Amino acid sequence: MSQQVLPFYLVCDESYSMDGAPIDAINKSLPEIHQEIGGNPVVADKTRFCLISFSSTAQVLLPLSDLSEVTSMPAMAASGSTSYTAAFTLLRDTIERDVAALKAAGHQVLRPAVFFLTDGQPTDDDWVSAYQRLTDPSWKPRPNILAFGFGGVNVDTIQQVATVRGFLADGSLGPAQALQEFAQSLIQSVINSGTSADAGGGMSLAMPDKVPGFTTVPADPV
Repeated sequence: MSQQVLPFYLVCDESYSMDGAPIDAINKSLPEIHQEIGGNPVVADKTRFCLISFSSTAQVLLPLSDLSEVTSMPAMAASGSTSYTAAFTLLRDTIERDVAALKAAGHQVLRPAVFFLTDGQPTDDDWVSAYQRLTDPSWKPRPNILAFGFGGVNVDTIQQVATVRGFLADGSLGPAQALQEFAQSLIQSVINSGTSADAGGGMSLAMPDKVPGFTTVPADPV
């Protein structure tokens, strides 16, 4: 029997500027994400989770997984610059492979959701072409992107990256607290999406409207 599956991707900046409290907060939140989602059989069955980190390069730290089957979460380490090109190129290629694998396993795959987190402006000027390839309207698996920014990133960049909604830290919370709120918004989005059902019984992406410590900004219209 075909089952709907909604893939979630956490694409997280681990450049050198994330060193200290920010990277520590994310690493502390990852086991909580694992426990909250993986410990909920209904949600874990209907969603999949992937962790991608990026700095000068990008890497898949946790391949797209049913979190109920994951024994432990990886940790990130800050280093390098902030290459959006590396992040978006790897994300596009990873989504393409993941969607093909899920379909081959008999699943009905919903449009992936991406939680993109960065604390800085991109250090590469030519990242837009990689982003356009990721969000190309003619590419069916193009993801819904929620972009979260704090530190040195500006609102224009967050708006440019977000396809559905953006969030920019408002300074009311320290980096560690703000990132804890970010993690909670991710957990709730996955749980609410996994337990959602429309009139036909299908799932839909549940997005946060507000996140404590962040100002909500609209996605940049094309």
